[in-house]
Amino acid sequence: MEDMSGVRRARYAVAAVFAVHGAVTGSFATRVPWIQDHASLGAGRLGFALAFTALGASCAMPLAGRISHRFGSRNALRGLIALWTLSLVLPSLAPNLPTLCLAMFTYGACAGMADVAMNALGVEVERRLGRSVMSGLHGMWSAGALVGSAAGTLAAHLGADARTHFLLAAAVLTVLGVLSCTWVLDIQPAEDEEPPPRFALPPRSALLIGMVGFCAVFAEGASLDWSAVFLRDRLDSSAGLAAASTTAFMLTMAVARIAGDAVVNRFGAVRTVRAGGVLAVLGGLLVVLGGLLVVLAGQPVVAMGGFALMGLGIAVVVPLCFAAAGHAGPNPSQAIAGVATITYTSGLIAPSLIGGVAQATSLVVSFGVVTALACGLTVCAGVLRSAERGAEREVSPRAAAVPGPRP
Repeated sequence: MEDMSGVRRARYAVAAVFAVHGAVTGSFATRVPWIQDHASLGAGRLGFALAFTALGASCAMPLAGRISHRFGSRNALRGLIALWTLSLVLPSLAPNLPTLCLAMFTYGACAGMADVAMNALGVEVERRLGRSVMSGLHGMWSAGALVGSAAGTLAAHLGADARTHFLLAAAVLTVLGVLSCTWVLDIQPAEDEEPPPRFALPPRSALLIGMVGFCAVFAEGASLDWSAVFLRDRLDSSAGLAAASTTAFMLTMAVARIAGDAVVNRFGAVRTVRAGGVLAVLGGLLVVLGGLLVVLAGQPVVAMGGFALMGLGIAVVVPLCFAAAGHAGPNPSQAIAGVATITYTSGLIAPSLIGGVAQATSLVVSFGVVTALACGLTVCAGVLRSAERGAEREVSPRAAAVPGPRP
């Protein structure tokens, strides 16, 4: 019989890990302008360095499953979250392009492995509870990112050295992350269970779902890493105000994700994503139509509102993509893995692509591209209908029949 009190405790524990993971991202995003100045890089070279984040994650993410298989899910997550929090210090130590590329490769590798491990445990908790919790878990990630970005905004406003800021943040987050892992599920493989494959192609049923996630995560990654640079360079804002734009984006993401499960239950996945797509597009198109939000914004506060609107629109898309993938074909785990690869790769390559476009044209054009991709959420939302149909077929007693962690 499943110990539901233990599963609920594991839900809160993995939620805390999500928050710690997000806090690292939020801390880093607000200090990108400092890192850019410290390494003496233009937009194009900064984008090139950020591309190594994607490369590191792509190389390391397949290792997460094997690490969990060898050490068990709890020990694996404990070690991987510690590596991720400590890697925050590395980008601030890089004085030039080559060292920043190496730092971002390591940073991305740690990010990818920890991300895969904690999402796998989140999916397992959701399966055992028999109801949706992934939007809330991602909401905790956004809440953590909000806290991290708020602290980064304060540090930037005070003119603090990012090396000192990151060192203190890494120390605190490492302790919190390791302690939280004490209560997550401890899933051990059976003695005869083969290690997971290093790479698996996603089934066709997951490709369109993955592209919906791609559009949302591209906007998220671009806004996280470039919103502060956009306000500082394009609108000549102060360092503190520029960092605050990232905080505004994270605030709406956190609120929407925490409330996301209730909204989806009321209106369904398809209508929720379509409405979110309209909001995300509005965050960019109102700029083109009336010189307002994000692109060609004339006032910093208007641009900040645009980033906030984008965050609200794209917040729940990724959790819904995972749910749709789980009901999309005969091999749910492979479909979910394929969607995760597409969406997370989008978030990791977005910053470098934005930098490349900005170098060739301007940051205004870069966020125009982001706005165009956001249109895909409204146009392609129908592919998530499988999540709604699958949810209708689910019966909650199934969760009670799921065996506990294998000893």
